[in-house]
Amino acid sequence: MLSNERMASRIGSVYFTVRITGSWQWTHPGDTGQGDLAMPAREHLRRQATEILCRHSVLDLAAAHDAINSSLTRSGCPMPGLEVSGKAELSAAAADRALAEEHARRQQAADLEHGEELHRLAQLQQVLADPDLRRVWWMAQFPDRFNDLDNLAQALKGLPTPQAAQHNNLRGDIRRFTDNLVTTLHTPQQREVFVQALVQTLTVLGHHHLATAAARHHRPQDPGSTSA
Repeated sequence: MLSNERMASRIGSVYFTVRITGSWQWTHPGDTGQGDLAMPAREHLRRQATEILCRHSVLDLAAAHDAINSSLTRSGCPMPGLEVSGKAELSAAAADRALAEEHARRQQAADLEHGEELHRLAQLQQVLADPDLRRVWWMAQFPDRFNDLDNLAQALKGLPTPQAAQHNNLRGDIRRFTDNLVTTLHTPQQREVFVQALVQTLTVLGHHHLATAAARHHRPQDPGSTSA
């Protein structure tokens, strides 16, 4: 039905070579005024194939072949009374494969460069967020501008470390809250009350294994501790 059709792959300038064998049937035999049914059948199969192949690479013909045939072999209905199905065979010209391989190499190189840049920036952020490292870095980079370090420190006030930025979510919020809470617990009595409340809360939430672990780590016999 369709032979040597050129259909775009995931990369716009790279094409699959497609051959589709289709079949169709008219389910209303008493109605003969529909004309040539091969035309809408071909258009239906062509549209299906085009929509699927634009999401695949010519470097992975097997995946593209499975995806397109999974769709085409199911009967479709481009118009009332017309049922269409088909089967596709895919190939890729040497020139298209070469273009796809070049695109993959460039994409890989860009990804590596991007990853290296992010790593470099994360390291720089780590240095600038730490006052001691920042001072040493500034002296090494600008030994004749030490007096400008205060201006830099002011501009970077509040800059988080890369780890803090990554934990800017619920888990990070809970961790910071817990750290602050533990810091405020100065006496053994306060710590014991906190642990007991934590165990009760975890038990109510159904996290019995966490409650057991918290109770196990709690040592009420520590010097100075008293029962609540």
